Amino acid sequence: MLASSVWSRFFVCAPRNWRESAFLPGRLTPTTGGAKIHRKFCRGRFPVRYDFLVETYATERVKVVSVWSQFRDEDLPVRPRAGDPRGRSVREQMVHQCVSEDLWFRTMLGIDVGAPPLPAQETRLEFIRRYVQDSGKRLEALRQKQESWFEEGTKFFDVARSRAWVLTRRLTHTSHHRGQQMAVLRILGGSLHSNYGPTADTGGLMQNHAPTIYAYAGLEALLEGEAHGGAKTSLPGPPPTAVTERPGPG
Repeated sequence: MLASSVWSRFFVCAPRNWRESAFLPGRLTPTTGGAKIHRKFCRGRFPVRYDFLVETYATERVKVVSVWSQFRDEDLPVRPRAGDPRGRSVREQMVHQCVSEDLWFRTMLGIDVGAPPLPAQETRLEFIRRYVQDSGKRLEALRQKQESWFEEGTKFFDVARSRAWVLTRRLTHTSHHRGQQMAVLRILGGSLHSNYGPTADTGGLMQNHAPTIYAYAGLEALLEGEAHGGAKTSLPGPPPTAVTERPGPG
């Protein structure tokens, strides 16, 4: 039971390359190496029931900047409908993500990264760098929290909620705005790499065996690639018919 608990914690704490290498022949197993990994990456913290929220935040922050990387700098002023200020521009969506996440974490979750939420220069790459740095600090803070912290009450605007509830709402808030930005990418005629699974540009639907193709293998590759003009994974292109679950041609 102890080995199982330590190993489950390993999947939240350890970097992805460690998690993957653990299952290669001759590498760590739950009984031979799990405790060592737990000490290295978890700093003595035991698994808690809310680790799934922490792991979700870890992946959601990657999805945010993956979408941002698919825009061009000249796209930043674009709104969903030209001349209609009701729809946020691409730049305003990036500003909102950075500012609102900073506000929620500071005032509702008590996690302050001690940095301005916006980059000094509001370019696409600087937004990406700023968000990666700040969200990484928030992730590390979340990984140190005990179970009781998630269950304690806090103020969600004018109502009382648990911190676990607030973090869940934060994740869905981020996902909502990311979907809006992906819609703008389509309006602009851009291609979409995977964000949760296959897209039309990776081949269509999962049930048609379309692959999941991420723009980059991870954050380090994304930052390095975008700093040098982009080095995204190539896409096979859309299928010949519309992507739809309805039987027959789209």
